[in-house]
Amino acid sequence: MPFAQVVIGPPGSGKTTYCNGMYQFLNGMERKTTIVNLDPANETLPYPTDISILELISLEDTMENLQLGPNGGIIYCMEYLAENMDWLEEKLKACGDDYIVFDCPGQVELYTHNDAMKRILNRLEKIGYRLCCVHLVDAHYCTDAAKYISVLLLSLKTMLQLELPHVNVLSKIDLVETYGRLPMSLDFYTNVQDLSYLQYHLSQDPFLKRFQQLNEALCDLIEDFGLVGFETLCIQDKESVTRVVRAIDKAGGYVFGGLEAANESIFMTAMRTASEWENVVQDVQERYVEGGDPHEDLERFAREYKMDKDEDLSGEGSGQPGGSGPERRHGEKKVSFADE
Repeated sequence: MPFAQVVIGPPGSGKTTYCNGMYQFLNGMERKTTIVNLDPANETLPYPTDISILELISLEDTMENLQLGPNGGIIYCMEYLAENMDWLEEKLKACGDDYIVFDCPGQVELYTHNDAMKRILNRLEKIGYRLCCVHLVDAHYCTDAAKYISVLLLSLKTMLQLELPHVNVLSKIDLVETYGRLPMSLDFYTNVQDLSYLQYHLSQDPFLKRFQQLNEALCDLIEDFGLVGFETLCIQDKESVTRVVRAIDKAGGYVFGGLEAANESIFMTAMRTASEWENVVQDVQERYVEGGDPHEDLERFAREYKMDKDEDLSGEGSGQPGGSGPERRHGEKKVSFADE
């Protein structure tokens, strides 16, 4: 039973960079991973892929032949893919039980209004894929109360529309204060705590002050559902990537029956994840909101992490990390680390 991540998010949220870093990390920990490009506008890929929607249809050709704009063209491309899923299914057969990362378009209407993406994902579930949606949003939106509430509404609508195991991620957390100081501590934003505290900040804006009752209603709506929360991610930070991978594995069910060679019983796996896989937001705040240090190479850490986990399971130690990681293909780019 193959597992997969469905990587979505607004334009500029870092989806392609995330897919590239995740490809390096997962292959580094000896989890064979394949990236599938489903973005018809993304013609320059930093990662290797044998499956791309560009082989079926491209945004440029669609806009030229049908006289559509960029947004309308992408919606047409995804509807075309939804009607021609036999092509994608045939391509995926060659991947076997590889762990799949789907790099999806950034048009938010595909995940909030149009049903083409939902039909595609439902078809993938029917052929046996265990999907987990990874929704990336730029962390700097937290510095503005109005933008943060907009992100919460977008995340909530996407969760309700796609109806998949869901992990919301604040990407580029290392740049969170580039556009200003956070009004509150980071855990307020990751845990989506009492949103009434944001109403004071909204009332400071002369324009938003006019819509106080609407702001209160939107905050109440989000809190009533109680579904939205966030992980934090800096793709250059080994520990940050590890926490996100663990959250995704737990949400998607990989930890309860993944494809690892040393996979123990479901109960031992659940116990391990409960004790080890806890996101410490305070540590993230100290590192990125209050200053911090760069980290080491992502692929090397992934191999060391995999080795340490195998030792914990078997009770036996080994001297050197196993394997040298996947061979880099021509044209493939490596994630740029802060200390390189």
